[in-house]
Amino acid sequence: MNEQIVILDFGSQYTQVIARRIRECNVYSTIVRYNTPAAEIAKLNPRGIILSGGPSSVYAPDAPLPDKAIFKLGLPILGVCYGVQLLAHYLGGKVEKGPKREYGKGTLTVIDKACALFKGLPAQLQVWNSHGDKITRLPKDFVVVGTTENSDYAAIEHAQRKLFGIQFHPEVVHTPKGKEIVSNFVHGICGCSKAWTMRSYLDQSVAEIRAQVGKEKVILGLSGGVDSSVAAALLHRAIGDQLTCIFVNNGLLRAREAEAVQEVFGRNFKIKLQYEDASALFLKKLKKVTDPEKKRKVIGKTFIDVFQSATKRAGKAKFLAQGTLYPDVIESVPIDGNPASMIKSHHNVGGLPKNMKFALVEPLKCLFKDEVRQLGLELGLPKEIVFRQPFPGPGLAVRILGEVSESKCAILRNADAIVVEEMKASGLYYKTWQTFAVLLPVRSVGVQGDERTYDFTIALRAVESQDGMTADWVRLPYDLLEKISLRITNEVKGVNRVVFDLTSKPPGTIEWE
Repeated sequence: MNEQIVILDFGSQYTQVIARRIRECNVYSTIVRYNTPAAEIAKLNPRGIILSGGPSSVYAPDAPLPDKAIFKLGLPILGVCYGVQLLAHYLGGKVEKGPKREYGKGTLTVIDKACALFKGLPAQLQVWNSHGDKITRLPKDFVVVGTTENSDYAAIEHAQRKLFGIQFHPEVVHTPKGKEIVSNFVHGICGCSKAWTMRSYLDQSVAEIRAQVGKEKVILGLSGGVDSSVAAALLHRAIGDQLTCIFVNNGLLRAREAEAVQEVFGRNFKIKLQYEDASALFLKKLKKVTDPEKKRKVIGKTFIDVFQSATKRAGKAKFLAQGTLYPDVIESVPIDGNPASMIKSHHNVGGLPKNMKFALVEPLKCLFKDEVRQLGLELGLPKEIVFRQPFPGPGLAVRILGEVSESKCAILRNADAIVVEEMKASGLYYKTWQTFAVLLPVRSVGVQGDERTYDFTIALRAVESQDGMTADWVRLPYDLLEKISLRITNEVKGVNRVVFDLTSKPPGTIEWE
């Protein structure tokens, strides 16, 4: 990338959000580990550096600290929260534990309107704080440019060296003018243009794929989801018939999923598509399996076995393509070097067998989810694929609590189709992160057609989220809920009750398993 901002990650939960905000300013951003040597950063030829927030204290013995040489690169630097404390700590100031922690909303008073970071902004700004330490002495030649209720050094600068620090988080939505602050830094201070667009990325990616692949063959596991679909379209744009997509029907797909994928990619895009119907095998392997994590592992292993056999039938290929996204890449190496607490195993194809001798092609590894959708539109993919709601890799298996069977898949598939159909008819489908049905291992008494029934319960789940990390339940209109419930109980044999899940994440997860 010709112009970019490098972000040093010190473990903040908001680091990815900083990167997204920069890209929203049409500037490319790269996240690197906090201790990346200054010489390596210099090779990236960035226009500026951002020091992220983080949970540590700069004066702690095990605090994550950057290479001091970054301050000799002559680049503009912005320290955010922990990052501003690092500026003070490294350059001769002092940071101490604050007598009062500062979390949540606050008011920043800009006391130097000439500061380039706050150009065009009002004298008072709502900001979002999340810190317990505070700067108690500024480094030499730094000046205060902003204060909050509990911090006399909430915003500081060294104008000559273009070093800036802010104690709050400009990247989160709770700092309403935060995007303007970020823009002032990347455009006004670092001098970046607005050259980062999906069209420029598309052209560059096509060239990079052709350079990497040459005349070799590439295999891609196509699921029909957004990521693999966009990766397939991008690779096909770059190398045409050198690409073969393998679509595995695991028997856990949504209604008409297999037909839709073959229609869009095989007949419309003319992509070489190898269809593998392994539904009977997957259902056999899942028999009597009830533990959620074991289900995922059984499905993952079976998929790898089926996919491995399919690649042999596809012909000799040197490369395997995957729809890996940027968050997957930067989360693969935790800040402390230790794996994070496992909530559930990843649903992508991880850990391929050693005897599968492929080189990897990951054409989306620099993009966030919303950018992948933009790229899909640039490539001409239909809206139904580009903006489809997330669907778990293990499919309906994680939405059937308890043992999975063909009959239960049919019940859930039919109920889910009604949910999707009614959400689209209401105009809410593309405005909601996820809406789906869950089949509960709960039977209850009902009355249908003057007859007593003893059938299953469907739970309806609707959540709103930005990135899937947190989520809130969606207040769907009562008349829509009523229509969905009536249709499911009337049209889906085996269901006589529908309930609505009112749980946010946390404490719950988006999926039930």
